[in-house]
Amino acid sequence: MTDPILTMTGISKEFPGVKALIDVDFRLFAGEVHGLMGENGAGKSTLIKVLTGVYDIDAGDVTLAGEPVRFGSPLQAQHAGVSTVYQEVNLCANLSVAENIFIGREPRRYGLIRWSEMRKRSEELLARLQLDIDVSAMLGTYSLAVQQMVAIARAIDISTKVLILDEPTSSLDPAEVDQLFRVMRQLKNDGLAILFVTHFLDQVYQISDRITVLRNGRRVGEYPTAELAQVDLVARMIGKELAVLEQLEEQPKRSLAALESTRPVIAAQDVGRRGAIAPFNLSIHEGEVVGLAGLLGSGRTEVARLLFGADRADRGRIQIDGQPVTIRTPRTAIAHDIAFCSENRRTEGLVEELTVRENIVLALQAARGWSRPLSRRRQEELVGKYIQALRITPTNPEILARNLSGGNQQKVMLARWLITEPRLLILDEPTRGIDVGAKAEIQRLVVSLSDGGMAVLFISAELEEVLRLSHKIAVLRDRHLVADMANTDDVDADRIMETIASGAST
Repeated sequence: MTDPILTMTGISKEFPGVKALIDVDFRLFAGEVHGLMGENGAGKSTLIKVLTGVYDIDAGDVTLAGEPVRFGSPLQAQHAGVSTVYQEVNLCANLSVAENIFIGREPRRYGLIRWSEMRKRSEELLARLQLDIDVSAMLGTYSLAVQQMVAIARAIDISTKVLILDEPTSSLDPAEVDQLFRVMRQLKNDGLAILFVTHFLDQVYQISDRITVLRNGRRVGEYPTAELAQVDLVARMIGKELAVLEQLEEQPKRSLAALESTRPVIAAQDVGRRGAIAPFNLSIHEGEVVGLAGLLGSGRTEVARLLFGADRADRGRIQIDGQPVTIRTPRTAIAHDIAFCSENRRTEGLVEELTVRENIVLALQAARGWSRPLSRRRQEELVGKYIQALRITPTNPEILARNLSGGNQQKVMLARWLITEPRLLILDEPTRGIDVGAKAEIQRLVVSLSDGGMAVLFISAELEEVLRLSHKIAVLRDRHLVADMANTDDVDADRIMETIASGAST
């Protein structure tokens, strides 16, 4: 094996109340895909950010191509040959594809942008990624998968040494993941070093050559992927034996028998919104978990937003406890004890500049009105209860939300809504981008809330997860609800996929 293209030695980073990295070593070779694995809060994102100059390094050394480096900003890292593509694509949807690829680096002559050269070079870059699109079209007109490829094209044009992909597959469907992996293999064969951060165990085994595991800010070890069994990887990530994996094993089907005689908490009748989701019928009873299954863009989130009033339906009616209601805004939904955990925790969930305590009490305080403020003592009692119940770490409620890992931020969002004691909880991709341990905890919580009588609408791209938790499954295709089936013994992932493919219940 040749010398590493990138070496990080003895890296440490501390935030107020949090030791994010403790004496971490890491190395990356040219022509490899290296998986970085660990639970939420293990230090993966922090390691990337200290490497790329987002954070200063408290202690340790970094060498790139044999030369010591210390980047003061992501721009410096890019100029040195290290580029990052994040889970949330940070490009400009209102600019063209070509403009996004070359923004800040436009080819010029006599001070004027050479548009034809920029378009030609953009087409050549995207052809390298097996993507043939109109580079003069606005980026926002393309799917998230295409936008991610554009971000990668920009990164590899800047970077000739190291490409960091941070959770690149979390919003992609299986076909799009396959396309991304073909591109990654081609770039690897071209000699690029790729750092791949993911929570999907199957994917890391499918694409990576080696794996480094972090736990609680420390490096557990570095392993050739072919020599590390999946169960051993999980054990190293969570520091336990296989208890978490066993909890994720498929449970017996959850029976609808006890729920059939109850009145629906909510019933949507012919509800729809032009251009967003075709009219649909859907009911959710007390203690019932209804799973929404469908491919990316099938209309799952659109259903959730209509029921919560985040978008306004232009036809149909909604009944709560058998009585007609008009839900035009989230405030109306909250007043009827409906809670909604959005899939986009950054823009529609957390207020990152507020503390954990302030984030958790936000919805309850809004429901009470600002003329009836919660006392600090009551806030601390409630927040402490949910920090303990959901195992939010660190346990200090005064830490800023932005300093938490993704999984713990997700738990804070859940705590915010659980504290309001809703009758209907809408969860849109609550386990997306979080580790296996946090995923098991959230799944256990959904079962517990359902057993306690709460109605739950559960949306997930992972069919096995929908099957594991749901009493009933509603299947969407092309923004139409095409099937509504009880989760009986003869319902499995293959049957749901057949329903999605055919557009009719099988």
